[in-house]
Amino acid sequence: MTSLKSRLAAPGILLAPGIYDGLTATLAEAAGFKALYLSGAAVAYTKLGRPDIGLTTMTEMADTLALIRDRTDLPLIVDADTGFGNALNAQRTMRVYERSGANALQVEDQSFPKRCGHLSDKTLISAAEMAGKIAAMADARARDDTLIIARTDAIAVEGFEAAVDRAGLYLEAGADALFIEAPRSLDELAKIIATFKGRAPLMANMVEGGATPISSAQDLEKMGFDLVIFPGGIVRALISAAEDYYASLQKHGSNIPFADRMLDFSGLNDRIGTAALLDAGKRYGGEVAKG
Repeated sequence: MTSLKSRLAAPGILLAPGIYDGLTATLAEAAGFKALYLSGAAVAYTKLGRPDIGLTTMTEMADTLALIRDRTDLPLIVDADTGFGNALNAQRTMRVYERSGANALQVEDQSFPKRCGHLSDKTLISAAEMAGKIAAMADARARDDTLIIARTDAIAVEGFEAAVDRAGLYLEAGADALFIEAPRSLDELAKIIATFKGRAPLMANMVEGGATPISSAQDLEKMGFDLVIFPGGIVRALISAAEDYYASLQKHGSNIPFADRMLDFSGLNDRIGTAALLDAGKRYGGEVAKG
């Protein structure tokens, strides 16, 4: 497997779709993606049915990550929120996430509990405290190729220039990549590139209906970004499909009217590799030798 660090150093942008469990990881890998993004927001939406306001815990995220890692070998970028506390909490998050299979941890400078970067009324810790968290995480990691992606939410709180200043300080503290959240225009996206291109890989976040203008991976690559995530798109797509499905079932009392919009049992088993897994079970169980 090509390391995430090597992939980010290579030409071309890396597009990482949002996932939240083993099934979405499997489907995204089958679609041809080369890295995946485990979204804290998507976990909150799907596991809790709640908004992204800091309700998910570090252990819930780590447990989810471990299940996904059991299903895919692709590089996994994982939302670590604020590190779930102070610098010591952030160190523990680094150790637990690494053991669970993370290749990169994204950590942000909001106060705890945090909220989605595209919601209003965010609050921040000091830049110095955040720099300390990053340094603590760097000291705690077991592998040099586990990346720390430093996110700042300062644009909405302190303004664009303050966000740039914070990002520079986070690089000095040991961050491997930068994520300046929720730029409000193409001009701000361009200024991020002008300031930091060549100093560290730069990440963009595309949230449908969020503060940042939606751009394609191809356009972001032309701007100079190295990594783009679409963290919650899969959840919004599935919500639309699920609402239609449940409405149809409630109305008709049967899935027959919806059949052309869903997999049958065989189609499901094809997607999740049931036949191959059962064959492996027979082989390990000695049935092949008996034959």
